[in-house]
Amino acid sequence: MTLIAAILVFNLIVFVHEAGHFAAARLGGIKVVEFALGMGPKIIGKKFGETVYSLRAFPIGGFCLMLGEDEENNEPGAFNNSPIISKISSVISGPVFNIILTILIYSLVIAPVAAPIVGQVTKGMPAETSGIKAGEMIVGINDVKINEWKEMKPEIAKHEGEQITVTVEKNGVQREVMLTPVKNPGTDDIVIGITQKVGISGFSVKEGINTTYAVSKMMLSFLGQLVVGKADANEVSGPISILVYINEAAKAGFIKVLYLTALISLNLGIINLLPLPALDGGRLLFLFIELIRRKPLPAEKEGMVHFVGLIALMALSIFLMYRDIIRFNLMDIFR
Repeated sequence: MTLIAAILVFNLIVFVHEAGHFAAARLGGIKVVEFALGMGPKIIGKKFGETVYSLRAFPIGGFCLMLGEDEENNEPGAFNNSPIISKISSVISGPVFNIILTILIYSLVIAPVAAPIVGQVTKGMPAETSGIKAGEMIVGINDVKINEWKEMKPEIAKHEGEQITVTVEKNGVQREVMLTPVKNPGTDDIVIGITQKVGISGFSVKEGINTTYAVSKMMLSFLGQLVVGKADANEVSGPISILVYINEAAKAGFIKVLYLTALISLNLGIINLLPLPALDGGRLLFLFIELIRRKPLPAEKEGMVHFVGLIALMALSIFLMYRDIIRFNLMDIFR
């Protein structure tokens, strides 16, 4: 199920990106030939109006194919014949939609829930070794009934080095486990190795914008350090790494998946704005040149530049995937 969650998150982010291109293109009067989710051979496709909406065989990626995007076309609604503002908006809206998705997710106010529900279990700590799982509720410690999370800490603190009986409940079924609380080396607190479950308690666009801005600054700083050789290139994640991270987040719960979705969406938005061939930023660069020259560059020549850039990006993706395969044992990860 965690692998399915990883694929769903990845495709949600791609869908939002391509939906941005689609919405801006249609508003600008540009004809969209096909809007596809996935890559490879077409499984199913249905034409509504001028656009074919299709589902492709491989659930990775997607595209929004605009008429005349990489070639000369004299038909009405072709990208190459459209007003410059329509072309710029249709290209930039993909990354912008990704950034908007990030802001919306970060706008959710996350706070701990009052109930004594386990959010995460720390590896190697007493709770994990005794079999306590995330999502279970602590309802008793020895003979003391636990109703709220705040009641647990003082009760656990009484029993450093002593074996205790912890009663946990899930779906109305209770069970008892035996464990011994230990001292946390970092805080000297007496703990068993669990964290409190968190949930959504509000919505603040201001908070979402501020968080998105702060994370963007960190991403841009890393990219700058990478260019000048001050950052470790091994920290760059490939497609498999991204799926692995989503997979691990799915094991930790919905909130972790949500936050990682925001992070990946923002990363996709920022990377796509870089002025490199085949990326949206590269297309924007050509459009700004067109704006200055007051006439477009030949579509075939621009298309060839983007094609070469696409080959380079595919080669980089293959390299990163190869490195990820070496780094991770995928058969173990997705069991």
